[in-house]
Amino acid sequence: MALNYVKDGDVLDYQNGGTAIAAGAVVLVGKRIGVALSAIAANAIGPLGMVGVWNISKASADVVAQGDLLYWDNTNGRLTTSASGNTLAGFADAAAGNGATTVNIKINA
Repeated sequence: MALNYVKDGDVLDYQNGGTAIAAGAVVLVGKRIGVALSAIAANAIGPLGMVGVWNISKASADVVAQGDLLYWDNTNGRLTTSASGNTLAGFADAAAGNGATTVNIKINA
């Protein structure tokens, strides 16, 4: 094995700031999102899932087709189909129509 291998990167250790994070919450990490695998206390280190398909809240008026790009709206704490001012998060694993409040997303790795 190569001597410079560190880890697979599916889970990253995240240094939290001054506000606790609930398990399952989306966390913006630079230009990527991760999902808290457990609750992370304020000013503590905790695990973020950085790959996989997750069921996450979305803007209920958005109509999402399978494969559509989804963006993280950090202000409102949800996914949206609108790129403007938001962070590319991944793509829809399944469709989610108008009125649906969640969508399955394959998050960017």
